[in-house]
Amino acid sequence: MKRVLLILLCLAMLFSLAACAGQTSGSTTNSGSTNSGTAATTETSAKDSLKVGFIFLHDENSTYDLNFLNAARATCTAMGFKEDQFIYRTNIPEGQECYDAAAELVDAGCSIIFADSFGHEPYMIQAAQEFKDVQFCHATGTRAHTEGLPNYHNAFASIYEGRYLAGVAAGLKLNEMIAAGDFAAEDALIGYVGAFTYAEVMSGYTSFFLGARSVCPTATMQVTFTGSWYDETAEKEAANKLISNGCKLISQHADSMGAPTACETAGIPNVSYNGSTVAACPNTFIVSSRIDWSPYYEYVINAVLNGETIPADWTGTVATGSVVLTDVNEQAAAAGTAAEIEKVKAELQAGTRHVFDASTFTVGGAAVSSYLADVDTDEAYTGDTEVIKDGYFHESEYRSAPYFDLRIDGITLLDENYG
Repeated sequence: MKRVLLILLCLAMLFSLAACAGQTSGSTTNSGSTNSGTAATTETSAKDSLKVGFIFLHDENSTYDLNFLNAARATCTAMGFKEDQFIYRTNIPEGQECYDAAAELVDAGCSIIFADSFGHEPYMIQAAQEFKDVQFCHATGTRAHTEGLPNYHNAFASIYEGRYLAGVAAGLKLNEMIAAGDFAAEDALIGYVGAFTYAEVMSGYTSFFLGARSVCPTATMQVTFTGSWYDETAEKEAANKLISNGCKLISQHADSMGAPTACETAGIPNVSYNGSTVAACPNTFIVSSRIDWSPYYEYVINAVLNGETIPADWTGTVATGSVVLTDVNEQAAAAGTAAEIEKVKAELQAGTRHVFDASTFTVGGAAVSSYLADVDTDEAYTGDTEVIKDGYFHESEYRSAPYFDLRIDGITLLDENYG
């Protein structure tokens, strides 16, 4: 009997120990849940307290700045931020005012500040050197990879691919007009309104021209510069000058509605930039390319929230959703334009076609097999990096901002303007 009681007592003790073990295990699980909840709360708290500042050269009247503004607003909505967490400064000149605006945004609690214009760069660098806990991100700049500041970054996108695709649409329109007997093939002259004779603009008009020539081989182009990113009167006058010179189609790298409205008045087909102008120019607008800055904004904000490093240079692509085209205006475009654009886009993404294929252009009548580009910008703009490899010019690969500045045959500059 005593043996039985002893056995029963041992069993009771074993069950008691098992129960304690189960309680301990449960306690560990509950502790894990609590830590997870704390991490989620911390992440939410960081997001709720984050403030992002934006510095824009102009305001919503500029198609260029409006494109950045729209991307900022879309990012704010998509990422679930409150409106007061995104702070905007508009009409900030490319001068000391940019530094002042950056300092104001820092004082307002911003831990990320974006600026959108090339001339803002030295002042953004000045601010980055002073406010080391703030991330400064500058579109179109060239110096981040050589300045070596951990909180200063440049960004751009392969917009030359978008302009090339828009050029294809332009070439198809020229072909349609030639076939209709509107002018002879040798008179397929394109006009282009540029702001300044900078590499960014040169890369843009050249890629557009090469896209047009890929389908209309007799096309030539004239380029004129206004000396301003945004001057509606000058851009309209420039477009009218090109039209009077016999240009059959106009495109632009300038930011107002000056050129598109001049084209609508004259009945000249137009390929705009940074957004559709179909509402104001229903009879002449064909298509537009632009950079969508939302992917970059989201990338940087997530990097800051997650404590990740932001690269000195970031280049968006068609694949990242950073290079986009508007819908084709079927009323003005040649038949089959949308389908041809999709076909060429697929080839660009697959790497079977390159915008700056060296076999498609010459300089001074000669092929170009080697070229030192000014990537590490200095005061003399000295070429320092070999950029032609595998038969094509590697644009925006060694830094994000464009550095293509070759003056290829078939394009005539009517003037030059460096600001």
